[in-house]
Amino acid sequence: MTRRERIEAALARKPTDRTPFAVWRHFPEDDPNPRALARATLAFQARFGSDFLKVTFAGGYAVADWGCVEADRVEPDGHRPCARHAVAARGDWKKIRALDPREGEYGRALEAVGRVLDGLRDDVPVVATVFSPLSLARKLSGERLNEDLRERPGDVEAAIAAIAETEERFAALCLDRGAAGIFYSIQAGSRRHHTVEEYLRVGEPHDRRILESLRGRSALTILHAHGADLHFDRLSALPAGAVNWEDRATPPSLAEGLAMVPGAVIGGLDQWKTLRQGSPAAVRAEVEDAIAQTGGRGLILGPGCVLPLDVPDANIDLVAAAAAGAG
Repeated sequence: MTRRERIEAALARKPTDRTPFAVWRHFPEDDPNPRALARATLAFQARFGSDFLKVTFAGGYAVADWGCVEADRVEPDGHRPCARHAVAARGDWKKIRALDPREGEYGRALEAVGRVLDGLRDDVPVVATVFSPLSLARKLSGERLNEDLRERPGDVEAAIAAIAETEERFAALCLDRGAAGIFYSIQAGSRRHHTVEEYLRVGEPHDRRILESLRGRSALTILHAHGADLHFDRLSALPAGAVNWEDRATPPSLAEGLAMVPGAVIGGLDQWKTLRQGSPAAVRAEVEDAIAQTGGRGLILGPGCVLPLDVPDANIDLVAAAAAGAG
């Protein structure tokens, strides 16, 4: 099977010649430049041979054009936190208007996707990272989002709608350029950020609309549910071919999640403990447990989120070897 065929089979819960897997990470030294990011992404793919290739842009790419400024400090997972938010006062929400995603940082991200696709020498599906509008509203405003939603709901919701328009257009442009699909990251579908009522009012309608717009165009739509205490029953009902979350750190388990989604689950590997610090036996044990939980059908082995920068190459090699041995 090619990597593309293996992923297609996993999405359909059909047998595969071996268990598909994928790993992805940030490249903070390279991500400011599309050419350098593409080169680093392709080298990482050539080294480890994931069954899908995720283009992971700088963490702040989707908010920079509205005025957010990233810090110089790089976190252990490779992203740079926002040093200055675009929304620093309630009135700033009115400044958030829909952008042309062919320009600015969005345009540079689109260029990186194109360069990755142009440099590929393998039949591997490429997915581009897109953030949910509510997630970006939090990135734009930091800790003031919930208060502003209560005090100025009209202004905040108008801004979220403008963000959604921009994200939907960017996703379409990535597919136009040749990406196989979209890695749709929802960082606001958690009880730690919003009640289920808040998410259903200002988050889910935009998430559903954007994901619905990918139907028939995206061969691999991955929904990444970020963080803990997830509104998983709502997130799993959104239209996506595969769902990824930190199943080793927060409910549901991989087996429980597989019972809730129509397609595949991506996970089984703890990127912070096992992949970063675990022994070879611990890595193999997580791979074997993930396969046992799912019966090897509808499973793409992977971390619950981006790899920390200091994950040893040897542990990623172990995942690939263990996946191949379980085919």
